[in-house]
Amino acid sequence: MPGRVISIEGDDPLTRQGRVDFGGIVKPVNLAYVPDVREQDYVLVHVGFAITIVDPHEAERVFHYLECLETLEQEADELEPGRPVPQ
Repeated sequence: MPGRVISIEGDDPLTRQGRVDFGGIVKPVNLAYVPDVREQDYVLVHVGFAITIVDPHEAERVFHYLECLETLEQEADELEPGRPVPQ
């Protein structure tokens, strides 16, 4: 899931850190692999490292799909309350 960089700290390219917002959950992320990242960019993170900058339109598309999945799950719960949710 893409996260939005809300702040960047540090000048050393290897230890530069960002605070990344994942839908309300903010995590510290190492930015060593994305030296061109700026605040408000979206990044894809793996094990605490931002590994690529994500196009903002693509990030919005992912968020839209997640909203659709949440809506479908809610509708399924209304039709069949108490059903187990697959893990």
